[in-house]
Amino acid sequence: MDFPFLDIVFFAMLAIFLGLRLRNVLGRRTGLEKRRPDPFKPAEPAAPQPADNVLRLPERDRKALENIAQDADTPLARGVKAIHQADPSFDEAGFVGGARGAFEMIVTAFAKGDLSTLRPLLADGVFDNFKRAIDDRASRGETLETTLVGVNAAEMVDADLDGSTAKVTIRFVSEQVNVTRSADGKVVDGDANKVVTITDVWTFARDVRSRDPNWALVETRAS
Repeated sequence: MDFPFLDIVFFAMLAIFLGLRLRNVLGRRTGLEKRRPDPFKPAEPAAPQPADNVLRLPERDRKALENIAQDADTPLARGVKAIHQADPSFDEAGFVGGARGAFEMIVTAFAKGDLSTLRPLLADGVFDNFKRAIDDRASRGETLETTLVGVNAAEMVDADLDGSTAKVTIRFVSEQVNVTRSADGKVVDGDANKVVTITDVWTFARDVRSRDPNWALVETRAS
């Protein structure tokens, strides 16, 4: 009569043991997990590095920034200066580098339908438009495959301070492979074997009076 009771004790101990092993292997959420990195966030201060270990943008982007500094009487240069005065931490090279990272994240996330990645990077109106396009694609049973071959250029073309809202517009020239497939895998748009050059003009904005340092994409258009 004691055997059923011993069986219950044995299986209970086995369940506790397995539970502890899974906890050790998988870990548990504590609320201290790392958040998704913000592409616009300045890098944490690091130990001093040799003089040649500095941020290096592609040659075309670097020359474009040098031209802004040299042509101080253009609307773009005046806009950059106004943003500098309102937010001394604003750095053109750092911003363009962050915009490149945001562009890559957004293009990739849109193709995957990854709304959780898109949400913190997009202003409400842009997010709604992206979500609508993703939902429409899903309702048709279609999938979008995007391969971002490379970003050939990221050039600052406009900057403005409207009240406390700073806006910076970047022209991206990228090479992509885009293919839309139906539910049965047939190609309905694009070409899996063709790399196309695409020019996008995106505007990012943030409130310089806000404690939130993040920029959001507020407008997109093709060029």
